[in-house]
Amino acid sequence: MFWWIIALSIGCLNPEAGVDPIDEAIIRCVQQNARATYAEIGKAANLSASTAKRRLDRLVATGAIRGFTAVLDPQVLAWRTEAFVEVYCRGNPTPAELRRALEGVPEVVEACTVSGAADAVLHLLAESITHLEQAIQRVRATEPVERTESVIVLSRLIKRPHL
Repeated sequence: MFWWIIALSIGCLNPEAGVDPIDEAIIRCVQQNARATYAEIGKAANLSASTAKRRLDRLVATGAIRGFTAVLDPQVLAWRTEAFVEVYCRGNPTPAELRRALEGVPEVVEACTVSGAADAVLHLLAESITHLEQAIQRVRATEPVERTESVIVLSRLIKRPHL
């Protein structure tokens, strides 16, 4: 099963950024179904399909909508092993440097800089413990990573879509 979401820049949803209630209706529609037709988007925002297309194109052009992404159900890929990994770095890398360093590890499905002792927290998906261990080893071998601490997900209690 595939889930479709839209990546949004929340800062662009305020009136100063030029997003009005019609744009918000368009955004809500494509959040629910990024594959919605222009007719469906227009219906949700009380617009014609051609006007909905122009408005959606403007939202993309201005960066209010940053992209459309296919989000796969990890169960379909048989990637059922999850872990959260705290990353501790040597020195003081910038978030951009850390992002570039971690982009080459496909098992990293999310990475965030955080407050506290760790420099970042990663969410990893893998098909097995062996696969997970290999991915964590690749993270550890990445400059500027000094060390990691991992916790493996046993069961997922709540999973909500987020922006």
